[in-house]
Amino acid sequence: MKGTAGRVGGGVNGLVHDDGSRDAAPPEATAPAAPTAAAAPPAAASALAAELLRRADVDRQLTRQAQADPTPLRKHRIAQCHRDNAQALAAIVGRYGWPHADLVGSPASTAALMILLHAPDLGFRLRCRDLIADAMADGHSPAIHLAYIADQCAVDLGQPQYYGTRINPRTLRPYPIRRPQSVDERRGDVGLGPLQEQLRALRITG
Repeated sequence: MKGTAGRVGGGVNGLVHDDGSRDAAPPEATAPAAPTAAAAPPAAASALAAELLRRADVDRQLTRQAQADPTPLRKHRIAQCHRDNAQALAAIVGRYGWPHADLVGSPASTAALMILLHAPDLGFRLRCRDLIADAMADGHSPAIHLAYIADQCAVDLGQPQYYGTRINPRTLRPYPIRRPQSVDERRGDVGLGPLQEQLRALRITG
């Protein structure tokens, strides 16, 4: 992975994972302007953006319904949505590479990240993490996107996370963090606020 930088949920203040852990929601950050060759014709890029936004919206709707009425059927529908969305994203990545902001726009690129964070295949998430790192290095993707996927992959691999974006739902404390004494400095570098502010918000709204 170049550099370092969680299921998109309907939680008030952030992402909700399948295990119930929560993150602060990634803002729709705009990547620094940089010249880039079009990876897809304008019409195709517009269609990709619409598809990513639609799929992320369906995910949010299903999550809100499950939170209001957590039946087994609703949970099954969410899991199926995550599988279908991941398959669609994999097809996009296979043809065009990572759908960064210069290709599909910032809102759709953020939607792609949210779909990725829900993808059940860790190997796919790791591959996309590296693609996002490359896009960030080239100025096409904001650092905060790499932060979220890097933290998720680290936690799923049983390693300390970098930015404290993954929160244990039982304790409302972050999963282990690499060099915790300097986490706020790293968070600031990618556009995240202090960790304690995020934790206070989760306790208030959790």
